[in-house]
Amino acid sequence: MNKPLADRIRPKTLDEVVGQPHLLGKDKPLRRIIESGHIPNMIFYGPSGTGKTTVARIIADNTNLKMYKLNGTSASISDIKEIIAETETFEGFNGILLYLDEIQYLNKKQQQSLLEYIENGKITLIASTTENPYFYVFNAIISRSTVFEFKQVSSSDVIPAVKRAFQIIADEMEVKLRLENGVVDHISNGCGGDVRKSLNTVELCVLSADKSDKCLKITLENAKLLTQKSNMRYDRDGDEHYDILSAFQKSIRGSDENAALHYAARLMTAGDFTSLCRRLLVVASEDVGLAYPMAVSIVKACVDSALQLGLPEARIPIAEAIILLCTAPKSNSAYKAINAAMDDVQRGMAGAIPRQLQNMHFDGDDAEVKGQNYKYPHDFPNHYIKQQYLPDNLKDRIYYEFGDNKQEQTALQYRKKIKE
Repeated sequence: MNKPLADRIRPKTLDEVVGQPHLLGKDKPLRRIIESGHIPNMIFYGPSGTGKTTVARIIADNTNLKMYKLNGTSASISDIKEIIAETETFEGFNGILLYLDEIQYLNKKQQQSLLEYIENGKITLIASTTENPYFYVFNAIISRSTVFEFKQVSSSDVIPAVKRAFQIIADEMEVKLRLENGVVDHISNGCGGDVRKSLNTVELCVLSADKSDKCLKITLENAKLLTQKSNMRYDRDGDEHYDILSAFQKSIRGSDENAALHYAARLMTAGDFTSLCRRLLVVASEDVGLAYPMAVSIVKACVDSALQLGLPEARIPIAEAIILLCTAPKSNSAYKAINAAMDDVQRGMAGAIPRQLQNMHFDGDDAEVKGQNYKYPHDFPNHYIKQQYLPDNLKDRIYYEFGDNKQEQTALQYRKKIKE
């Protein structure tokens, strides 16, 4: 029992793999490729504990290729060269299957050293990564590989694996287990779709259980202690960080306060309070904007209060800001207007500032028009007078379009009135 339980009961066939029905279900693409026996270069992308290594081992067991495994966190260029040298030996005559875990940690030179052998088929590469391969893997590797995304396993799919794990460990230890109601469900839900973590939690529950009369009692309280704060994947520098923030903002934009509160709770539980506050301030201007201009001030006040209070009390003004933004009318007119203006400037369309808008200064002898000739709007009815403000090459450009909400339509009517 020196090996972790997750390794001792690792699936031997595709049917035993937990989750990934979109890849491994009947007639699904990855399953058909594996069953064909002709294995291409592949990259498995997804969270840890979702079966990437297990599927790679099943593939190796069902081919005549000799398998080698390297981990990107510890592999060196010499390790890669040793495997390349094996392609010229009798054992590597039929080809080598290289499983490269955490490929994102290999530098560009290390990844490039594999290209020639991937190209000529002497090495079949199966790489796995928890980060988006299109950001972290060398483009030439991606172009020669097929990317398959492994998704987080649902808690309902983990339940059979947890039950099986309890039974296997009981048989190994030759004891009877008595599980309190809710233990299996809590472990399945509490480990965030990480099958490996769920199975390791099972083992910890058994090893820490009270033994009496050859019976081990697995309590729900003990299961909760061993799975605390493990029910959420989060990495402040990884995809999950940006995925949660993206889901949070899109939920507010979509006026779904329940979803927005859920993602906010995940951010606060992970301790990433700063990102949550910054995103709230962005949403107030980007997605609510001129439909309810006071939202910015209210959200700023809520964020300031939250920062002064600190958690756990900070959750209350944060919730107030979230619900306000979700239930407020929406407009992205200001967001679109500044983007359009920035696009013109970045494309070099920044013409000369009209003379009437320039700071007062001396006119040269060659000036066609002498004097600034600026018309002061406050000297005219309704504090408005028509004159050119944009450079000549952009004088007819319109960046801002009034939104269809009450606030901006009222502003539009006022604009029409003063221009009459």
